[in-house]
Amino acid sequence: MTRPSPTAHLRRILQVLIPLSILSTLYLYLYPVFSICAFPLPPDQKSAGTSADAGRAAFVETAKVHWHSLAGTAGIPNSTVFVPSRPIAPFRLLALGDPQLEGDTSIPTDYLGVFPHLKSLASHVTFQSSHSSLRQRVRQSIHDLVDIFVEDTFDALESLRKRIDLFGNDFYLAHIYRTVHWWTRPTHVTVLGDLVGSQWLDDNEFYRRADRYWNRVFRGTERVPDNLAAYPAEEYDLAGHLGGGPFNESTAWTRRIINVAGNHDIGYAGDINEERAERFERAFGKLNYELRFELPLTDASLAETVFDADPKSNRLVPELRVVVLNDMNLDTPALSTKLQDDTYSFINNVINTAAAVEFQGHFTVILTHVPLYKPEGVCVDDPFFSFHEHDGSLREQNQLSAAASKGFLEGILGMSGNVHAAGRGRGRRGIILNGHDHEGCDTWHYVNQSITEPEDRQWEVKRWRQAASSGIVGRDELPGVREVTVRSMMGDFGGNAGLLSVWFDEASWEWKAEYATCPLGRQHFWWLVHILDLAVVVGVLLLAVSTLLSAFGLDVDGTLEKCVARLCTPQRKIPDPDTLVKGGEVVKSDGLG
Repeated sequence: MTRPSPTAHLRRILQVLIPLSILSTLYLYLYPVFSICAFPLPPDQKSAGTSADAGRAAFVETAKVHWHSLAGTAGIPNSTVFVPSRPIAPFRLLALGDPQLEGDTSIPTDYLGVFPHLKSLASHVTFQSSHSSLRQRVRQSIHDLVDIFVEDTFDALESLRKRIDLFGNDFYLAHIYRTVHWWTRPTHVTVLGDLVGSQWLDDNEFYRRADRYWNRVFRGTERVPDNLAAYPAEEYDLAGHLGGGPFNESTAWTRRIINVAGNHDIGYAGDINEERAERFERAFGKLNYELRFELPLTDASLAETVFDADPKSNRLVPELRVVVLNDMNLDTPALSTKLQDDTYSFINNVINTAAAVEFQGHFTVILTHVPLYKPEGVCVDDPFFSFHEHDGSLREQNQLSAAASKGFLEGILGMSGNVHAAGRGRGRRGIILNGHDHEGCDTWHYVNQSITEPEDRQWEVKRWRQAASSGIVGRDELPGVREVTVRSMMGDFGGNAGLLSVWFDEASWEWKAEYATCPLGRQHFWWLVHILDLAVVVGVLLLAVSTLLSAFGLDVDGTLEKCVARLCTPQRKIPDPDTLVKGGEVVKSDGLG
């Protein structure tokens, strides 16, 4: 039986690897398609359904716009006009949580040095170090010699692994952003804090990570310009308009990143100082600001029903307000009272410049980092607070305090447990998005106005699905708001991306929202696919070279087999033909046969 040649083995291996590589690569680069990811679709007004569609129908409408673009590129007739069969949300926010770019603080050789014990050993043996005796010098030299093998070598290998890991992790995160953005076609993008991995970085390392953030992970994007990141005011300029075009996209806003500051960017209340706040704003944008987007009314009869045309009306021109809030210093004690005062002044101005709660037509999207208070067991992160020993300032927190959360809900959103309050205490419509809790959580905060005793009316919270299925959401006596803590986009948490759709319901003159997710999976799959692709490319090149050399008459298989035989077969010394072995001794032959 003839044994297969090396090139035959290579062909058989490639016959398995090539299809596997093609299929896995197609899945990786089209995973939102295979996962049926899409921004939730507003309910169809022609059907009896009142809920948004985050499944098949939303996916089909997204696929249609891609087919339209593909058909236009290919020059297929009648492809210049795309009319969706279902209305598409005019505000679609791609929400990404906690990328936490790491750097030199996670690489041992960067903070310990390269083979530090070898340098120490050299100083001992060359008598450049001081010791009390020769015995101590020899003792320390032996310790350093051991540490070179048991510490320095492993630190060097771990540093090499970590550098490769950080390089790949940047492209893994970039792949999530790029692929989901390409397929789902968002109108706006936000990253909800912890852009970098530590608030304790020196300036050089901070800006190196910022450079990786903009030029590798989110390449081709830009931060929100300072002139558009507005401070709340009675008279304000719009940041843009919603709607227009079949998929309601604005080229400028689709490439802008609305960055939110996280604790790893500027620290908690006990860590935040002017220096950290200023460098974040230089690299990523302002800490606190708002953006106002208006949805133009195309129906003239509806335009006549708004307050501007009819002072008796409680309808306002549909407007969406995005509030970017640094909530790391809402709780006390804070290191910088000035920065804390700035945050509270901003919140007060948000409240003072908001439309009265009796009016309809405005909607607030609040983007923060630290989630609101939730009792133990509601989400993965339970309430936790710790304080610095040296000054008692806030060192760490998993959530805002109950008091800060209450002020947040009753202030910015104007909700109240008092049914006799303005607007019956139902407050302003809105939604809250944040990060911090890497596992993610989707909840509904509400207060029960039907409780007789005012002091017993406390803010309560339930998981969103539980609240929706039990009929709590939407009840008149239970005003509330949805809070979505977006699951982290880091590989250990599945490479998640959040998809928030907000649309305007003309019948009720209210904005409505729905949220969905699009996870890639752990980073190991990304690595596996690219390693597999690299192996296939190398294998195909080797096979091509082998075929080319064979065409020129070189016996490639024979040469390889001889090389392998030489490497694998023990070399034996061939005796001189002029010698003989007699009685265990080598003697010279007389050469007479």
